[in-house]
Amino acid sequence: MAGIPPAAEPRDEGRRRRVKVGLSTASVYPQNTEAAFRYAAELGYDGVELMVWAEPASQSVTTVRGYVRKYAVPVLAVHAPCLLISQRVWGADPVAKLERSVRTAEALGADTVVVHPPFRWQRRYAEGFAEQVADLEQSSSVAVAVENMFPMRADKLFARRARDIQRLERRGGPGLSLTAFSPTYDPTDTGFRHYTLDLSHTATAGTDPLALAARMGAGLVHLHLADGRGAAHDEHLVPGEGTQPCAQVCAALVGNDFAGHAVAEINTQDARNTAARAQMLDRTLTFARTHLNPAVTSRPDPSPIESR
Repeated sequence: MAGIPPAAEPRDEGRRRRVKVGLSTASVYPQNTEAAFRYAAELGYDGVELMVWAEPASQSVTTVRGYVRKYAVPVLAVHAPCLLISQRVWGADPVAKLERSVRTAEALGADTVVVHPPFRWQRRYAEGFAEQVADLEQSSSVAVAVENMFPMRADKLFARRARDIQRLERRGGPGLSLTAFSPTYDPTDTGFRHYTLDLSHTATAGTDPLALAARMGAGLVHLHLADGRGAAHDEHLVPGEGTQPCAQVCAALVGNDFAGHAVAEINTQDARNTAARAQMLDRTLTFARTHLNPAVTSRPDPSPIESR
């Protein structure tokens, strides 16, 4: 995918692969994993990306398989528990957690594991991260797609509780910006076989997403579809509501026969109710269908999701 043209013309629909559009279970927070499956089924998403975090259901293959059967929605990807808020999920060893994420993806029939670069304080993990990713991909058909991140404010890094982080974000101010990731927040600086491109993270980092996609090349197998305005914190807006060239990125992927998945990963915490949340998720899906699968126009009516 090197040299991605910023305005690639979509090829004939009959000669290219239809891009599957998934819903990250994180997009429905503070609702739970099952709610994400329900939204995905009723709105017409092709599957979900399972965010593994503190909710016990997200950590259980048996429970998630039950959701897959109940809602007829497959798991397209698994997001490893590598967030600051999930440092103790599946234990404290990030090496073991990444391997378990791959085995979970295998058990659920998912194609991809999304993982962040290691934090700087995870020295042993960071030293062996690239080798572990390569070894896991050698032994599995699952792609381990390393995600681009962004600088983080020092005061946010040292906040120990979620409400402390929220207080710092409300307070604003420049803070001290630094990379919390080793060696950097840009995985192409190390070089991996597979990548996840996150369009909210490029906004926060001030990174050109088209240039980053070109550096990722054919290794770009997973897209986190979102938007941002360049705030100091990760925004995950509905695509088209920020400053990122989301439509151009989608067009570039289409023009280069993108064979991976696009996943809606937006922040709906401020939605007044489930109906408002459904509207945000539906707008994101419409954007994805329009720019990734322009010939796909028929989708279920989102009206079955009512305010709960």
